[in-house]
Amino acid sequence: MTAYKIEDLSMTLGGRRRRVEALSGLNLVVEERARWGIVGESGAGKSTLLKILAGLVAPTAGRLECLGQPVDVHDRESLARLRMNVQMVFQDPRSSLNPRMRIGNIVSEPLQSPLLKGRAGVPADHGARVAEVLEAVGLPASAARQYPHEFSGGERQRIALARALAPNPAILLADEPVSALDVSVRATVLNLLNDLVDSMGLTLVMVTHDLSVVHHTCDHMGVLKAGQLVESGATATVMSEPAHPYTKELLASRHQADRVRKPGGTWQNVSNESTSVGEHP
Repeated sequence: MTAYKIEDLSMTLGGRRRRVEALSGLNLVVEERARWGIVGESGAGKSTLLKILAGLVAPTAGRLECLGQPVDVHDRESLARLRMNVQMVFQDPRSSLNPRMRIGNIVSEPLQSPLLKGRAGVPADHGARVAEVLEAVGLPASAARQYPHEFSGGERQRIALARALAPNPAILLADEPVSALDVSVRATVLNLLNDLVDSMGLTLVMVTHDLSVVHHTCDHMGVLKAGQLVESGATATVMSEPAHPYTKELLASRHQADRVRKPGGTWQNVSNESTSVGEHP
């Protein structure tokens, strides 16, 4: 089954005086259990696309299907199906986790949604599910009694992952999931994300500035420029044989930034450095 089918999707933002085409005529098919990374510079439309996929906003035009069903955010049943099957991990756990709530309440919050309560496939025993997903992300069940400020940045993002996994979704959306973390823990969180996607059979759609994150995590990628999907395909193919001039420009910037000057004046390639779209040495 297809996880997402996007047809001629457009999104216009702003009012009468100033209107911006955040997305324009976007077409994309995301198969189940695929891992897609969407890259592009700031303002390309990445976050807008993710919000539409999550059902947080409705597109101006076009058609969106999730797991074979049309998505209509104004229809309660359609929105309930989407909430049951799709969850999101946000960019910065410091702002996405309520500091006044205990971890157990944060993680179980999606399970208490009126849209999901009592639905088949949604765990009914909230306490047991909280313990299960906390352990799945490498935290003890006892963490449920603590507060967000008692954890490091990497641990807080693990908690955000646990919250997203709690309703047992089929699709995980990730908005720059490691950009707010210290460089030393990014690889650990990405490896955990990879393991969870594999073990739970999830579909992953991630937006990021960081081409290295896509290379590390995603088997397919799309390149957004000014709201248009200018190139898409297997990550290995797009990165080794880019077809669009903009993709070539992004990859050239990445290769330049991956080189650092040694004290003696020579250059060395650094494969483990994170490189952002549009970042230059």
